[in-house]
Amino acid sequence: MKAAVIVFPGSNCDRDVAVALAASMGTKPHMVWHRDTQLPDLDLIVVPGGFSYGDYLRCGAMAAHSPIMREVKARAERGTRVLGICNGFQILTESGLLPGVLMRNKDLKFICRDVCLRVESGDTDFCRKYAAGEVVRFPIAHAEGNYFADAETVKAIEGNGQVAFRYCSPAGEVSVAANPNGSLGNIAGIYNDEKTVLGLMPHPERLAEDLLGGSDGKAMFESLVEALS
Repeated sequence: MKAAVIVFPGSNCDRDVAVALAASMGTKPHMVWHRDTQLPDLDLIVVPGGFSYGDYLRCGAMAAHSPIMREVKARAERGTRVLGICNGFQILTESGLLPGVLMRNKDLKFICRDVCLRVESGDTDFCRKYAAGEVVRFPIAHAEGNYFADAETVKAIEGNGQVAFRYCSPAGEVSVAANPNGSLGNIAGIYNDEKTVLGLMPHPERLAEDLLGGSDGKAMFESLVEALS
């Protein structure tokens, strides 16, 4: 599998995801600067977490117009798998690769802690090593993770099975109490229509090996390697 990680000014999880990818791939991914306009032949593009452009204007709004994003969008339209994590999810919504927006958390505070997620579908290239209904633990670290979309869009993504993860209790119960940021339907991550693009607010790369305190995120990278190699 050939992968690339896009690096913006303000990215701070690009190296973390590169390490997680390398551990599963056996080779290092390409690190691509946001000003570049070309990408090599790739199977996967990762848009990592962080604070691109210092979250100026609106999280992900400026990064969505970086030169490299034109090529990312073109590759996504041709079927190249794209994974956006945290700020990467925000960038993917701002660039139109995923529907909806990420707004300020319901309590208007930055949240940094582990959360439980329920896997909604295990039949995609991103989650084939998870089982539908499985509960995993990933960290979150965001102030703008409150997913919102209009009623018609929400109906469509729910009907098409585009919800990838929901915030839940350790027992898998989806409830207001288990929702850290106010996201509609406890949505923590979504796919595009073809399920070739995934955006999620929690960080699988931060719990991808036991030395980090858990390895629930490792299966996502192993899923991609198995599907795309």
